[in-house]
Amino acid sequence: MADPADTAVSGVPAGSQKAASGAGTGKDARPADLLPDRARPHAVRMEKAVLGAMLKEPESCIDLAVEQFNRTDVFYMPAHREIYRVILALQQSKDRAVDVLTVAQRLREENKLEAVGGEIYLAELMDCVATTVNLESWCQTLLKYATLRRMIDVCGNGLMKCYDADADASRVVEEIESDIYNVRGEEASRSIVSITELVADQFDELMKILNGEHEVGIPTGFAPIDDCTGGLKPGEMFVLAARPSIGKTSLALNVLRNVAMNREKPRPVAFFSLEMTAEQIARRILCTESQIPESVFWNRSFQYSDLSRMTGAVDAIRKASIYIDPTGGLTIAELRAKARRLKAQKKIELIVIDYLQLMHADGRVESRQQEVAEISGGIKKLAKDLNIPILVLAQLNREIDKMTGANARPKLAHLRESGTIEQDADIVSFLHRNREESKGAQAATSVEAEWIIEKNRNGRTGNFKLLFYPARMEFLPAAPCSEEFAPQAKN
Repeated sequence: MADPADTAVSGVPAGSQKAASGAGTGKDARPADLLPDRARPHAVRMEKAVLGAMLKEPESCIDLAVEQFNRTDVFYMPAHREIYRVILALQQSKDRAVDVLTVAQRLREENKLEAVGGEIYLAELMDCVATTVNLESWCQTLLKYATLRRMIDVCGNGLMKCYDADADASRVVEEIESDIYNVRGEEASRSIVSITELVADQFDELMKILNGEHEVGIPTGFAPIDDCTGGLKPGEMFVLAARPSIGKTSLALNVLRNVAMNREKPRPVAFFSLEMTAEQIARRILCTESQIPESVFWNRSFQYSDLSRMTGAVDAIRKASIYIDPTGGLTIAELRAKARRLKAQKKIELIVIDYLQLMHADGRVESRQQEVAEISGGIKKLAKDLNIPILVLAQLNREIDKMTGANARPKLAHLRESGTIEQDADIVSFLHRNREESKGAQAATSVEAEWIIEKNRNGRTGNFKLLFYPARMEFLPAAPCSEEFAPQAKN
Protein backbone atom coordinates (compact mmCIF):
# COMPACT_ATOMS: atom_id res chain seq x y z
CA MET A 1 0.00 0.00 0.00
CA ALA A 2 1.19 3.48 -0.79
CA ASP A 3 2.55 5.62 1.97
CA PRO A 4 -0.35 7.85 3.22
CA ALA A 5 1.97 10.43 4.73
CA ASP A 6 5.19 10.62 2.74
CA THR A 7 5.47 14.38 2.20
CA ALA A 8 8.34 16.83 2.41
CA VAL A 9 8.77 19.39 5.14
CA SER A 10 7.73 22.29 2.97
CA GLY A 11 5.87 20.79 0.02
CA VAL A 12 2.47 19.56 1.22
CA PRO A 13 -0.39 20.37 -1.18
CA ALA A 14 -3.23 22.48 0.22
CA GLY A 15 -5.63 19.52 0.42
CA SER A 16 -3.13 17.31 2.21
CA GLN A 17 -2.29 20.14 4.60
CA LYS A 18 -5.91 20.39 5.70
CA ALA A 19 -6.14 16.65 6.17
CA ALA A 20 -2.96 16.51 8.20
CA SER A 21 -3.62 19.48 10.45
CA GLY A 22 -7.33 19.05 10.94
CA ALA A 23 -8.13 22.45 9.41
CA GLY A 24 -11.71 23.46 8.86
CA THR A 25 -13.63 26.30 7.34
CA GLY A 26 -15.83 29.15 8.46
CA LYS A 27 -16.17 30.24 12.06
CA ASP A 28 -14.59 27.04 13.43
CA ALA A 29 -11.52 27.30 11.19
CA ARG A 30 -8.20 26.74 12.89
CA PRO A 31 -5.48 29.41 12.78
CA ALA A 32 -3.64 27.35 10.15
CA ASP A 33 -6.34 28.30 7.67
CA LEU A 34 -4.89 31.80 7.60
CA LEU A 35 -2.15 30.26 5.39
CA PRO A 36 -3.99 27.33 3.72
CA ASP A 37 -1.28 26.61 1.15
CA ARG A 38 1.59 26.60 3.61
CA ALA A 39 2.54 23.38 5.40
CA ARG A 40 3.35 23.50 9.06
CA PRO A 41 6.89 22.57 10.11
CA HIS A 42 7.24 18.79 10.17
CA ALA A 43 9.46 15.89 9.14
CA VAL A 44 7.40 12.88 8.07
CA ARG A 45 10.34 10.56 7.35
CA MET A 46 11.71 11.24 10.82
CA GLU A 47 8.30 10.48 12.33
CA LYS A 48 8.36 7.17 10.48
CA ALA A 49 11.85 6.47 11.78
CA VAL A 50 10.82 7.10 15.40
CA LEU A 51 7.77 4.83 15.12
CA GLY A 52 9.85 2.22 13.32
CA ALA A 53 12.44 2.26 16.10
CA MET A 54 9.71 1.80 18.72
CA LEU A 55 8.37 -1.21 16.82
CA LYS A 56 11.84 -2.61 16.13
CA GLU A 57 13.24 -2.32 19.70
CA PRO A 58 10.26 -1.61 21.98
CA GLU A 59 11.98 -2.37 25.29
CA SER A 60 14.50 0.46 24.99
CA CYS A 61 13.06 2.81 22.39
CA ILE A 62 9.54 3.33 23.77
CA ASP A 63 10.81 4.56 27.14
CA LEU A 64 13.32 6.87 25.47
CA ALA A 65 10.64 8.38 23.24
CA VAL A 66 8.21 8.83 26.14
CA GLU A 67 10.92 10.59 28.15
CA GLN A 68 11.40 13.05 25.30
CA PHE A 69 7.70 13.66 24.60
CA ASN A 70 4.61 12.09 26.11
CA ARG A 71 2.15 13.80 23.74
CA THR A 72 0.65 12.48 20.53
CA ASP A 73 0.65 15.92 18.91
CA VAL A 74 4.42 15.71 18.55
CA PHE A 75 3.55 13.73 15.40
CA TYR A 76 2.27 15.83 12.51
CA MET A 77 0.41 13.13 10.59
CA PRO A 78 -2.88 11.87 12.12
CA ALA A 79 -1.99 8.28 11.20
CA HIS A 80 1.28 8.52 13.10
CA ARG A 81 -0.50 9.97 16.14
CA GLU A 82 -2.84 6.98 16.21
CA ILE A 83 0.00 4.49 15.92
CA TYR A 84 1.96 6.22 18.70
CA ARG A 85 -1.14 6.27 20.93
CA VAL A 86 -1.69 2.53 20.47
CA ILE A 87 1.98 1.74 21.15
CA LEU A 88 1.78 3.63 24.45
CA ALA A 89 -1.51 1.95 25.39
CA LEU A 90 -0.06 -1.51 24.75
CA GLN A 91 3.06 -0.75 26.77
CA GLN A 92 1.03 0.55 29.71
CA SER A 93 -1.43 -2.37 29.69
CA LYS A 94 1.41 -4.91 29.83
CA ASP A 95 -0.98 -7.68 28.72
CA ARG A 96 0.42 -7.74 25.20
CA ALA A 97 3.90 -7.38 23.75
CA VAL A 98 4.49 -4.36 21.52
CA ASP A 99 5.17 -5.41 17.93
CA VAL A 100 3.69 -4.99 14.46
CA LEU A 101 1.08 -7.73 15.00
CA THR A 102 -0.23 -6.47 18.35
CA VAL A 103 -0.35 -2.88 17.18
CA ALA A 104 -2.24 -3.96 14.06
CA GLN A 105 -4.66 -6.05 16.12
CA ARG A 106 -5.44 -3.18 18.52
CA LEU A 107 -6.03 -0.80 15.59
CA ARG A 108 -8.26 -3.44 13.93
CA GLU A 109 -10.31 -3.73 17.14
CA GLU A 110 -10.79 0.03 17.06
CA ASN A 111 -11.66 -0.02 13.32
CA LYS A 112 -8.72 2.25 12.55
CA LEU A 113 -6.25 -0.13 10.91
CA GLU A 114 -7.09 0.74 7.32
CA ALA A 115 -7.13 4.48 8.11
CA VAL A 116 -3.46 4.37 9.14
CA GLY A 117 -2.37 2.37 6.08
CA GLY A 118 -2.93 -1.24 7.14
CA GLU A 119 -0.48 -3.92 8.26
CA ILE A 120 1.73 -3.32 5.24
CA TYR A 121 2.36 0.28 6.30
CA LEU A 122 3.22 -0.82 9.85
CA ALA A 123 5.74 -3.28 8.44
CA GLU A 124 7.19 -0.54 6.24
CA LEU A 125 7.68 1.64 9.33
CA MET A 126 9.84 -0.99 10.98
CA ASP A 127 11.79 -1.61 7.78
CA CYS A 128 12.54 2.10 7.17
CA VAL A 129 15.07 2.28 10.03
CA ALA A 130 18.35 0.35 9.97
CA THR A 131 19.56 1.39 13.43
CA THR A 132 18.01 3.10 16.45
CA VAL A 133 21.20 4.79 17.63
CA ASN A 134 19.98 8.24 16.56
CA LEU A 135 16.52 7.95 18.12
CA GLU A 136 17.09 10.65 20.73
CA SER A 137 18.20 13.13 18.06
CA TRP A 138 15.13 12.32 15.96
CA CYS A 139 12.87 12.87 18.96
CA GLN A 140 14.44 16.26 19.64
CA THR A 141 13.83 17.31 16.04
CA LEU A 142 10.16 16.26 16.19
CA LEU A 143 9.77 18.10 19.49
CA LYS A 144 11.22 21.26 17.89
CA TYR A 145 8.72 21.09 15.03
CA ALA A 146 5.86 20.42 17.46
CA THR A 147 6.85 23.53 19.42
CA LEU A 148 6.81 25.62 16.25
CA ARG A 149 3.35 24.26 15.38
CA ARG A 150 2.12 25.14 18.87
CA MET A 151 3.41 28.67 18.38
CA ILE A 152 1.53 28.87 15.08
CA ASP A 153 -1.63 27.87 16.94
CA VAL A 154 -1.00 30.36 19.75
CA CYS A 155 -0.25 33.24 17.39
CA GLY A 156 -3.16 32.37 15.13
CA ASN A 157 -5.59 32.09 18.03
CA GLY A 158 -4.27 35.37 19.39
CA LEU A 159 -4.83 37.04 16.03
CA MET A 160 -8.38 35.73 15.85
CA LYS A 161 -9.10 36.96 19.40
CA CYS A 162 -7.84 40.40 18.44
CA TYR A 163 -10.46 40.59 15.66
CA ASP A 164 -13.24 40.15 18.23
CA ALA A 165 -14.58 43.67 18.74
CA ASP A 166 -16.29 42.67 22.00
CA ALA A 167 -13.14 41.22 23.56
CA ASP A 168 -11.50 42.70 26.65
CA ALA A 169 -8.16 43.93 25.29
CA SER A 170 -6.24 43.52 28.55
CA ARG A 171 -7.66 40.03 29.02
CA VAL A 172 -6.68 39.05 25.48
CA VAL A 173 -3.11 40.26 26.01
CA GLU A 174 -2.84 38.30 29.28
CA GLU A 175 -4.19 35.13 27.65
CA ILE A 176 -1.76 35.39 24.73
CA GLU A 177 1.19 36.00 27.09
CA SER A 178 0.16 33.02 29.19
CA ASP A 179 -0.18 30.74 26.13
CA ILE A 180 3.26 31.74 24.81
CA TYR A 181 4.83 31.20 28.22
CA ASN A 182 3.21 27.74 28.42
CA VAL A 183 4.75 26.78 25.08
CA ARG A 184 8.14 27.95 26.33
CA GLY A 185 7.71 25.92 29.51
CA GLU A 186 6.89 22.76 27.56
CA GLU A 187 10.09 23.24 25.57
CA ALA A 188 12.20 23.17 28.74
CA SER A 189 14.28 20.07 29.22
CA ARG A 190 13.11 17.44 31.68
CA SER A 191 16.17 15.26 31.40
CA ILE A 192 17.24 13.05 34.30
CA VAL A 193 20.84 13.73 35.28
CA SER A 194 23.24 11.69 37.34
CA ILE A 195 24.37 13.09 40.68
CA THR A 196 27.95 12.61 39.51
CA GLU A 197 27.31 15.49 37.08
CA LEU A 198 25.99 17.72 39.86
CA VAL A 199 28.00 17.10 42.99
CA ALA A 200 31.22 18.79 41.84
CA ASP A 201 29.34 21.94 40.79
CA GLN A 202 27.43 22.02 44.05
CA PHE A 203 30.64 21.64 46.05
CA ASP A 204 32.04 24.69 44.23
CA GLU A 205 28.83 26.62 44.98
CA LEU A 206 29.04 25.78 48.69
CA MET A 207 32.65 26.91 48.82
CA LYS A 208 31.69 30.21 47.15
CA ILE A 209 28.93 30.68 49.72
CA LEU A 210 31.39 29.92 52.53
CA ASN A 211 33.86 32.49 51.16
CA GLY A 212 31.19 35.12 50.66
CA GLU A 213 31.52 34.98 46.86
CA HIS A 214 27.98 33.80 46.26
CA GLU A 215 24.74 34.97 47.84
CA VAL A 216 22.34 32.30 49.08
CA GLY A 217 19.28 34.52 49.04
CA ILE A 218 18.23 38.16 49.09
CA PRO A 219 18.78 39.62 52.60
CA THR A 220 15.55 40.72 54.28
CA GLY A 221 17.34 43.33 56.37
CA PHE A 222 16.63 41.29 59.51
CA ALA A 223 19.92 39.53 60.25
CA PRO A 224 18.55 36.83 62.62
CA ILE A 225 15.96 35.80 60.03
CA ASP A 226 18.58 35.72 57.25
CA ASP A 227 20.88 33.60 59.42
CA CYS A 228 18.04 31.12 59.94
CA THR A 229 16.56 30.98 56.44
CA GLY A 230 19.41 32.10 54.19
CA GLY A 231 17.30 35.06 53.10
CA LEU A 232 14.72 35.09 50.32
CA LYS A 233 15.97 32.39 47.96
CA PRO A 234 15.18 32.19 44.22
CA GLY A 235 12.27 29.94 43.36
CA GLU A 236 10.97 29.81 46.92
CA MET A 237 7.58 30.73 48.33
CA PHE A 238 7.97 32.51 51.69
CA VAL A 239 4.71 32.85 53.65
CA LEU A 240 4.24 35.50 56.35
CA ALA A 241 0.96 35.01 58.21
CA ALA A 242 -0.77 36.85 61.02
CA ARG A 243 -4.16 37.92 62.32
CA PRO A 244 -5.54 41.31 61.17
CA SER A 245 -3.96 44.47 62.64
CA ILE A 246 -0.82 42.69 63.83
CA GLY A 247 1.40 44.42 61.24
CA LYS A 248 2.11 41.88 58.49
CA THR A 249 1.72 44.49 55.73
CA SER A 250 4.08 46.83 57.60
CA LEU A 251 6.65 44.07 58.06
CA ALA A 252 6.37 43.10 54.38
CA LEU A 253 6.87 46.72 53.34
CA ASN A 254 9.87 46.96 55.67
CA VAL A 255 11.40 43.93 53.94
CA LEU A 256 10.55 45.36 50.50
CA ARG A 257 12.14 48.68 51.45
CA ASN A 258 15.26 46.94 52.78
CA VAL A 259 15.63 45.02 49.51
CA ALA A 260 14.87 47.84 47.08
CA MET A 261 16.86 50.50 48.95
CA ASN A 262 19.83 48.43 50.06
CA ARG A 263 22.87 50.70 49.87
CA GLU A 264 25.25 48.03 48.61
CA LYS A 265 22.95 46.22 46.19
CA PRO A 266 19.48 47.68 45.53
CA ARG A 267 17.13 45.37 43.65
CA PRO A 268 13.94 45.90 41.62
CA VAL A 269 10.88 44.61 43.48
CA ALA A 270 7.14 44.30 42.79
CA PHE A 271 4.36 44.72 45.34
CA PHE A 272 0.89 43.37 44.55
CA SER A 273 -1.51 44.98 46.98
CA LEU A 274 -5.06 43.60 46.95
CA GLU A 275 -6.03 45.54 50.08
CA MET A 276 -4.49 49.03 49.83
CA THR A 277 -4.17 51.59 47.05
CA ALA A 278 -0.87 52.45 45.42
CA GLU A 279 -1.03 55.89 47.02
CA GLN A 280 -1.43 54.40 50.49
CA ILE A 281 1.53 52.09 49.94
CA ALA A 282 3.73 54.96 48.71
CA ARG A 283 2.72 57.16 51.65
CA ARG A 284 3.47 54.44 54.18
CA ILE A 285 6.93 53.77 52.70
CA LEU A 286 7.63 57.52 52.68
CA CYS A 287 6.69 57.95 56.35
CA THR A 288 8.68 54.89 57.42
CA GLU A 289 11.75 55.99 55.49
CA SER A 290 11.57 59.54 56.91
CA GLN A 291 10.84 58.25 60.44
CA ILE A 292 7.88 60.67 60.62
CA PRO A 293 4.44 59.30 61.66
CA GLU A 294 1.67 59.85 59.14
CA SER A 295 -0.63 61.06 61.94
CA VAL A 296 1.34 64.33 62.39
CA PHE A 297 -0.08 65.50 59.07
CA TRP A 298 -3.65 64.71 60.08
CA ASN A 299 -3.50 66.50 63.42
CA ARG A 300 -1.27 69.27 62.02
CA SER A 301 1.52 68.68 64.54
CA PHE A 302 4.17 68.33 61.83
CA GLN A 303 7.36 70.23 62.65
CA TYR A 304 8.78 72.04 59.63
CA SER A 305 12.24 71.42 61.05
CA ASP A 306 11.67 67.83 59.94
CA LEU A 307 11.00 68.85 56.35
CA SER A 308 14.56 68.02 55.30
CA ARG A 309 14.06 64.43 56.51
CA MET A 310 10.91 64.15 54.46
CA THR A 311 12.48 65.54 51.27
CA GLY A 312 15.54 63.34 51.80
CA ALA A 313 13.25 60.30 52.01
CA VAL A 314 11.52 61.37 48.79
CA ASP A 315 14.86 61.55 46.96
CA ALA A 316 15.94 58.14 48.29
CA ILE A 317 12.68 56.43 47.36
CA ARG A 318 12.62 57.94 43.87
CA LYS A 319 15.93 56.18 43.15
CA ALA A 320 14.47 52.80 44.13
CA SER A 321 12.88 50.40 41.63
CA ILE A 322 9.61 49.61 43.39
CA TYR A 323 6.61 48.68 41.22
CA ILE A 324 3.15 48.63 42.83
CA ASP A 325 0.08 46.90 41.42
CA PRO A 326 -3.07 47.72 43.46
CA THR A 327 -5.47 45.50 41.49
CA GLY A 328 -8.19 44.16 43.78
CA GLY A 329 -9.45 40.61 43.34
CA LEU A 330 -6.36 39.62 41.35
CA THR A 331 -6.54 36.19 39.73
CA ILE A 332 -3.61 33.82 39.53
CA ALA A 333 -3.64 34.17 35.70
CA GLU A 334 -3.42 37.96 35.96
CA LEU A 335 -0.63 37.65 38.52
CA ARG A 336 1.34 35.36 36.19
CA ALA A 337 0.93 37.68 33.21
CA LYS A 338 1.91 40.82 35.13
CA ALA A 339 4.79 39.17 36.97
CA ARG A 340 6.26 37.77 33.75
CA ARG A 341 6.07 41.20 32.12
CA LEU A 342 7.75 42.84 35.11
CA LYS A 343 10.44 40.16 35.12
CA ALA A 344 11.12 40.65 31.41
CA GLN A 345 10.92 44.44 31.32
CA LYS A 346 12.01 45.58 34.79
CA LYS A 347 14.17 42.59 35.86
CA ILE A 348 12.41 42.32 39.23
CA GLU A 349 14.12 40.07 41.78
CA LEU A 350 11.38 39.86 44.43
CA ILE A 351 7.57 39.74 44.45
CA VAL A 352 5.45 40.56 47.50
CA ILE A 353 1.72 39.71 47.57
CA ASP A 354 -0.65 41.22 50.14
CA TYR A 355 -2.49 38.93 50.67
CA LEU A 356 -3.21 35.39 49.43
CA GLN A 357 -6.82 34.97 50.62
CA LEU A 358 -7.91 38.07 48.68
CA MET A 359 -6.88 36.47 45.37
CA HIS A 360 -9.14 34.41 43.12
CA ALA A 361 -8.63 31.26 41.08
CA ASP A 362 -8.86 31.39 37.30
CA GLY A 363 -12.02 29.33 36.86
CA ARG A 364 -14.98 28.07 38.80
CA VAL A 365 -14.09 25.84 41.74
CA GLU A 366 -16.14 23.62 44.02
CA SER A 367 -15.07 25.14 47.34
CA ARG A 368 -13.09 27.98 48.84
CA GLN A 369 -10.52 25.49 50.14
CA GLN A 370 -9.99 24.22 46.60
CA GLU A 371 -9.69 27.79 45.33
CA VAL A 372 -7.06 28.71 47.92
CA ALA A 373 -5.19 25.51 47.11
CA GLU A 374 -5.15 26.44 43.40
CA ILE A 375 -3.91 29.95 44.23
CA SER A 376 -1.20 28.65 46.56
CA GLY A 377 0.02 26.12 43.99
CA GLY A 378 0.00 28.80 41.30
CA ILE A 379 2.15 31.13 43.39
CA LYS A 380 4.67 28.39 44.09
CA LYS A 381 4.83 27.46 40.40
CA LEU A 382 5.31 31.12 39.46
CA ALA A 383 8.26 31.42 41.87
CA LYS A 384 9.90 28.39 40.24
CA ASP A 385 9.15 29.53 36.69
CA LEU A 386 10.58 33.03 37.24
CA ASN A 387 13.33 31.76 39.58
CA ILE A 388 12.75 34.59 42.06
CA PRO A 389 11.43 34.53 45.64
CA ILE A 390 7.81 35.39 46.35
CA LEU A 391 6.91 36.72 49.79
CA VAL A 392 3.18 36.14 50.19
CA LEU A 393 1.13 37.34 53.14
CA ALA A 394 -1.69 35.22 54.55
CA GLN A 395 -4.40 35.41 57.18
CA LEU A 396 -4.71 33.15 60.19
CA ASN A 397 -8.04 31.76 61.35
CA ARG A 398 -9.80 32.87 64.54
CA GLU A 399 -8.66 29.86 66.56
CA ILE A 400 -5.48 31.73 67.49
CA ASP A 401 -7.60 34.38 69.26
CA LYS A 402 -8.95 31.70 71.61
CA MET A 403 -5.48 30.77 72.84
CA THR A 404 -4.29 32.25 76.12
CA GLY A 405 -1.16 32.08 78.25
CA ALA A 406 2.47 32.93 77.81
CA ASN A 407 3.03 30.10 75.31
CA ALA A 408 0.13 31.03 73.01
CA ARG A 409 1.73 31.19 69.58
CA PRO A 410 0.43 30.67 66.00
CA LYS A 411 0.84 27.18 64.56
CA LEU A 412 0.66 25.77 61.05
CA ALA A 413 -2.88 24.56 61.72
CA HIS A 414 -3.97 28.20 62.10
CA LEU A 415 -3.41 29.02 58.41
CA ARG A 416 -6.80 30.11 57.16
CA GLU A 417 -8.89 28.11 54.66
CA SER A 418 -6.33 25.68 53.31
CA GLY A 419 -3.62 23.33 54.56
CA THR A 420 -2.08 23.32 51.08
CA ILE A 421 -0.44 26.67 51.84
CA GLU A 422 1.72 24.82 54.35
CA GLN A 423 2.52 22.14 51.77
CA ASP A 424 3.38 24.50 48.92
CA ALA A 425 5.44 27.02 50.90
CA ASP A 426 9.17 26.54 51.38
CA ILE A 427 9.07 28.73 54.48
CA VAL A 428 6.06 29.46 56.69
CA SER A 429 6.45 32.21 59.26
CA PHE A 430 4.16 34.02 61.67
CA LEU A 431 4.13 37.54 63.06
CA HIS A 432 2.96 37.60 66.68
CA ARG A 433 2.46 40.39 69.21
CA ASN A 434 -0.04 41.82 71.67
CA ARG A 435 -2.01 44.28 69.58
CA GLU A 436 -3.38 46.03 72.69
CA GLU A 437 0.11 47.28 73.59
CA SER A 438 0.35 49.47 70.48
CA LYS A 439 -2.77 51.53 71.13
CA GLY A 440 -1.86 55.18 71.72
CA ALA A 441 1.85 54.53 71.23
CA GLN A 442 4.07 57.55 70.59
CA ALA A 443 6.57 57.82 67.76
CA ALA A 444 9.51 56.77 69.90
CA THR A 445 7.61 54.01 71.72
CA SER A 446 8.13 50.42 70.70
CA VAL A 447 6.35 47.21 71.56
CA GLU A 448 7.73 43.69 71.49
CA ALA A 449 6.88 41.34 68.64
CA GLU A 450 8.05 37.96 67.37
CA TRP A 451 8.81 36.68 63.91
CA ILE A 452 8.30 32.93 64.16
CA ILE A 453 9.82 30.60 61.54
CA GLU A 454 7.53 27.59 61.93
CA LYS A 455 8.46 25.68 58.75
CA ASN A 456 11.74 25.85 56.87
CA ARG A 457 12.15 23.25 54.15
CA ASN A 458 15.91 23.77 53.88
CA GLY A 459 16.96 24.95 57.32
CA ARG A 460 16.19 25.69 60.94
CA THR A 461 13.10 27.00 62.66
CA GLY A 462 12.90 29.39 65.59
CA ASN A 463 11.39 32.47 67.26
CA PHE A 464 13.02 35.87 66.84
CA LYS A 465 12.31 39.06 68.77
CA LEU A 466 11.46 42.28 66.97
CA LEU A 467 10.61 45.79 68.07
CA PHE A 468 7.54 47.39 66.49
CA TYR A 469 7.11 51.16 66.31
CA PRO A 470 3.35 51.52 65.61
CA ALA A 471 3.42 55.28 64.99
CA ARG A 472 5.69 54.92 61.95
CA MET A 473 4.75 51.32 61.07
CA GLU A 474 8.31 50.00 61.34
CA PHE A 475 9.76 46.75 62.61
CA LEU A 476 13.40 46.49 63.68
CA PRO A 477 15.43 43.57 65.03
CA ALA A 478 15.57 43.51 68.81
CA ALA A 479 18.76 43.24 70.84
CA PRO A 480 20.48 39.82 70.68
CA CYS A 481 17.83 37.29 71.64
CA SER A 482 17.91 35.14 74.75
CA GLU A 483 18.27 31.38 74.65
CA GLU A 484 14.50 31.08 74.85
CA PHE A 485 14.16 32.69 71.42
CA ALA A 486 17.26 31.19 69.82
CA PRO A 487 16.78 29.25 66.59
CA GLN A 488 15.82 25.63 67.17
CA ALA A 489 17.29 22.71 65.26
CA LYS A 490 14.99 21.31 62.63
CA ASN A 491 13.69 17.82 63.44
